[in-house]
Amino acid sequence: MTDLRTRLIDATCYALCAAFAGVTALTSTLLPHRAWGAIAWIGYAAAALAVFAIGRFRVVPLVFAATALLPLVVESVQRAAGRTDRAQEEVLVVEQMGQRLADTGTPYLGHAAIAALPDAERLMGYAPYQPGMALFGLPRAAFGASWWTDARVWFAVVTVFSLVYTMSLLRPIAPADRSLRLAQAVAVLPLCTLTLATGGDDLPVLTLCLLACALAARDRYGAAGIAVGLAGALKLFALPVALVLLVLVIAARTGRVTRFALGAFGLPVLALVPALLVDAHAYIENALRFPAGHGLVTSPAQSPLPGHLIAESTAGGRGIALALLVLAGLVIAVRLVRRPPRTAGSAAAYIAAGLTAAIMLTPSTRFGYLLYPVAFLALWWSLRRVDVDATEDRAAPSPVTG
Repeated sequence: MTDLRTRLIDATCYALCAAFAGVTALTSTLLPHRAWGAIAWIGYAAAALAVFAIGRFRVVPLVFAATALLPLVVESVQRAAGRTDRAQEEVLVVEQMGQRLADTGTPYLGHAAIAALPDAERLMGYAPYQPGMALFGLPRAAFGASWWTDARVWFAVVTVFSLVYTMSLLRPIAPADRSLRLAQAVAVLPLCTLTLATGGDDLPVLTLCLLACALAARDRYGAAGIAVGLAGALKLFALPVALVLLVLVIAARTGRVTRFALGAFGLPVLALVPALLVDAHAYIENALRFPAGHGLVTSPAQSPLPGHLIAESTAGGRGIALALLVLAGLVIAVRLVRRPPRTAGSAAAYIAAGLTAAIMLTPSTRFGYLLYPVAFLALWWSLRRVDVDATEDRAAPSPVTG
C-alpha cells in the first residue's frame, strides 16, 4: 500500500508538471519556453503513466531525457538552422563571452564600449557572470554555429556529470527514496528542466554546489573545495555555499581547512586573474555594478519578490531592500558562528536558508533562482537520516567511558 501511495504521489507530480508545460506552450510570452512546453508536456504525461509500469526510480532519467535533454537538442538544432527564437538571452551572452575571451583575452566589454553600442544592444553587451562562464561559449567561438556548439549543450554535459556523480556519492549513505526526491528536484521539476532547455547557465553552478556538499558528506573536503570552487568561477551564487562549507570543515576539525579553501576560493580567484590583468574596470562594470543596478541599463531580472517590490514601491526602496538583505545575512552568520553545521545535511539547510533570503530580498531577482534553495532543501532531506545517525553516534557513550 505504501508503494502504491508513493507511486500515486509521483504520478500526480508528473501530471501537474505536464499541465504546467502545456500551459507554458500555449501562453508563455517567451518563445523558447513555448517550444519547451510543446515537447515537455508529452514526456511528463507519459511519466505519469510509466511510474506504474516500470517503477519510480527508472522513470526519473527518462523524464529528464524527455523534458530537458530532448527539448534542448531540438531547440539547439533549430537555432543552428536559423531560428532566432530558440534560446534565451543568457545563451547568447555566454557565447559572446567565449568569443570575446578568444579575441581579446577577457570576456567583458568595458563601460565605454557598452556605452558606444546602440541603446537596444547595451543589455546584451553586459555579461554578469564570473570569467569561467566564458568557457561554455568557446566551442561556438572555435567551431562556429552548430547544434553541438550551443552553450546549453555544454551546460547539460556538466550538469549530467555533476548530478550523476552526486547521486553515486549519496547512494551508500542516504536512503534511496530520499535520494530519489533530490534527483526529482534537479532533473524533473520544470523549474530546472525548463531552465536547462532554454537558458541553462544556473544548472552547472547548482549541480557543482550539490556535488561539493555530497563530497563533504563523504569527508572528501579537498575535492569538495574543488567542486564549489569551479562553481564559484562561473557565478557568485556559489560564494555563500563555499562559506557555509568552510564553516563545516572548520567545525569538523579535520585539519583539511587549507586544502578545502585552496579549491573553494583559490579557483575563482585564479579564474579572475586574466580578466583583471586585461581590464579590471570591465570586470567591475559587468560582474558587480550591473547586478547591483548601477549599469548603463537595468537588469531584466525583476520578478515581483519582496526585495524588488520594496525597491520599486517606496522612496529609497533599493537601499531598504539591501539593508534587509545585509541584516538577514548577519542573522545567518551569527547563527553559523553560534551553531555551526556538523554535517553536510545541516550545511545544506543553512545554504537553503541563506539563498532563499538572498533571492527574496535582492532588488533584481528572478523566480527561477528558487531552483537553488529547492535543490538544497531536497539534499537536506536526503541526508536527514544520516544527520540523525551522526548525532546519535556523538551522543552515545564510548565503550571506555560508558
